[in-house]
Amino acid sequence: MGGGRGTSGPHWRRVLATLGNNDARTAYAQIVLGAAAPDVLPNVKEQRRNRAIDSLLESGLVEQHAPGRLVAAQTIFRDLLAQQPKRQPQIGTDRFMRLGRIERYPSNLAQRRELLARIAGEVMAPGEQLTERQVNERLLSYTDDVVLLRRYMVDFGLLQRTPSGSSYTRHV
Repeated sequence: MGGGRGTSGPHWRRVLATLGNNDARTAYAQIVLGAAAPDVLPNVKEQRRNRAIDSLLESGLVEQHAPGRLVAAQTIFRDLLAQQPKRQPQIGTDRFMRLGRIERYPSNLAQRRELLARIAGEVMAPGEQLTERQVNERLLSYTDDVVLLRRYMVDFGLLQRTPSGSSYTRHV
């Protein structure tokens, strides 16, 4: 038990998977608040309690300082953050995005068009016809302000609105 760290520290996937389990998350909260091992998950069967505690120990979220004495690891989240690679300077349209979402629109119109064309190509196939609602749903993964993004795409000729205004198409 207690070995989820290895030489490079805790692994974020294991930590998140552990916290994704309701029993483990509840047990972790109780341990953070100072509960002793026998008092963790008092209304849960012993096997379930032991599984939750084992996963906390294996993920590195909890350490066993003495038999029956569990303590929340003090540096786990700092250790996880320290594992993240340094951000590399981004080039092209990537420099206007963060985690796949638009962080800012380029002021240079050619760069703005390039960014919008990239997104249009990712959300809609040439000749595909979508309702406004469908377009908005697809654009939502890039920004919360889908109306502005859709309007920019129309203004730059990347999306065409049908004369009835009921749907949009993308031309090459």
